[in-house]
Formats: sequence, structure tokens, C-alpha cells
Amino acid sequence: MSSLKGEARASPKQRPERGDAYYGALDLGTNNCRLLIASPEPSGFAVVDAFSRIVRLGEGLTGRGALSEPAMKRTIDALRICANKLTWHRVGRRRLVATEACRMAANGEEFIARVREEVGLELEIIGREMEARLAAVGAEPLLAEDAETALIFDIGGGSTELMWLARQDERHEILTWTSLAAGVVTVSERFGGVDVDGAKYDSMRMFLRPMIASFADRVRSRTGGAAEPAHLLGTSGTVTTIAGVQLGLRRYDRARVDGCWLKRDDIARVCAELLAMSYDERMDNACIGRDRADLVLAGCAILEEICRAFPASRIRVADRGLREGILTLMMKTDGTYGTEIA
Repeated sequence: MSSLKGEARASPKQRPERGDAYYGALDLGTNNCRLLIASPEPSGFAVVDAFSRIVRLGEGLTGRGALSEPAMKRTIDALRICANKLTWHRVGRRRLVATEACRMAANGEEFIARVREEVGLELEIIGREMEARLAAVGAEPLLAEDAETALIFDIGGGSTELMWLARQDERHEILTWTSLAAGVVTVSERFGGVDVDGAKYDSMRMFLRPMIASFADRVRSRTGGAAEPAHLLGTSGTVTTIAGVQLGLRRYDRARVDGCWLKRDDIARVCAELLAMSYDERMDNACIGRDRADLVLAGCAILEEICRAFPASRIRVADRGLREGILTLMMKTDGTYGTEIA
């Protein structure tokens, strides 16, 4: 795809004259609304424009069972920006997907129809298996080439996807996967995310442990008893946040985070540091901020339980995932991936 075998930033270009020069991928999750617009290039593809906003579409969904009006309004405001970008860049090929919040909400389909009417975007609610596969495709370029096995995971707002990959000839294939109905939003709403002490954090971990252990058992049954991958590959705001804190960044820097390696001990140390912080201290951290301060410890609990069940010595951090997977698959289908459109 790029210099990091993933996503490159395109040099400034004029607005295209036709609608087949750029591709668009939108990921509407429980917590975030993210858009990438890219053009095929010899290295894979290069990002032309991007947008990301925390919208908390799934806020309160666990207790209510439906999307709230304030959450839908916030999300529609963000989607209008996405629609304007897609129109301005004359994006011809696009795939716009919604995940766990819209899957689980009683009014999810109704919201999709409202987006179509008010914003003019055709969103597609995808299943958990498709979400897992797209995330794996997006992150796969960061797998160590010599890794015989690896675990890719995506800690989302409403769900967490786990994919066990094994080498098959020259590429890695998903051997088995799962999607857990637990993400940073759902776990923080269940246990509280503002004032989190050691006991509450342990309760989060104990809640998550049997879910993740069950998948580890499934992996062992498929591999003849092995559940220790060559390395873990994490694609989510949780792992990028922990990487930023571990690196001591004064402000988040994707170039330093995407593709970096963390040792298992580093993850445990940073999680302990974040647990020891007050809510205000977490808000003041440049890699966390106000929008993630009440979610980050739920993410830490999920991550630590993944590390416990799959005890690899190191983890690779991917600031990429579902959107990149969408772009890659669209371009490969069209035969334009790794080419250049004039």
C-alpha cells in the first residue's frame, strides 16, 4: 500500500475531472465516524483526504436498546461533512458501512433510512464476520512476514473482533475468528469509566475473561493445543492510545505509532499508569483527551485480557483497519490496486 505497506499520504492534486479517480471508504461505528478518500498508486494507494470524529452513536444503547436522538443528530452532522468531501472529490467508487451500533439498535435500519433521506448517503450495515475480515485485510500488511501465526484484534466501541491467522504458502489466512459483544463503550457503560479504581478494573477484566478464554480454547482445538501466536496485531484507538502514551508523545503522531512494536511488559506498565491517573489527568493527556478519558480503561481491560489469553511477547500497533480493508478490496476487485490513475 505505502511506505509502511499501508496508507500513504498523496501529494496535493487538483480536483479530478471524472468520478473514477478516487475511492471512498466510510466506517460508522459505535463511537467513531471515519472516512478515507484515496487514489490508486504503484505502492498500493495513497490517501487524498480523511475525516474522523467521535460521535458516540451507541451512547446508552446497552440500556435503551435503541439509538438516541442526540446521538443520531451528532452522527448526521458528521456524515454531512463526509458527504461534502465525497462530493467535492467526485468520488466514484465508494463503500460506506455501519457496524455494531446499527446492528444492535432496534431503530438501526430506521436510522440508515434517515441518513439516506437527510444526507444522501447509502450506508450498509455489515455483519460481524465481514467487519472482522475487512479489519484483517486493512491491518494485514503489518504482519511480520516470518510469522507462522498471528492474532489480529480490533477493539471497537460496541464489539471486539479477534482473528487467528496462520501462514498458508505465501500469505496469511484466517483460520478462525470471533466477535465479542463487548467494546470500550459497552464495557465503560456497564462498569463506569470516569472513576475507575482497582476493584472496578478487576471486575471489567473478570467480565471479559470467559469470553476471550472461550475463543482461545477454540484456537487450541484448531491448532492442536497452541494459542501463543508469533505476535499480536492490534488495530483500534485503544492500542494506538497506549502506544502514544508509552512513546511519551506530546501530541498524537500517526507516523510514529502506526507499525510500532510494544512489549507485553510495556502494555501492562502503561495500563497500570492510566489506572493510577484521575479522570482529569487522563483528559489532560495529549494522547487520550476529553473524548476518550472515560473509555480508555475499558479498552485497557480488554487489551490486557487478550494478552493474558494469547501470551505473545510483543504486539504490533496498527493505526489502520476497516477503512483500509474496504479500499484495498475495492481496488483489487477493479484491478487498480498498485497502479496509478492519471
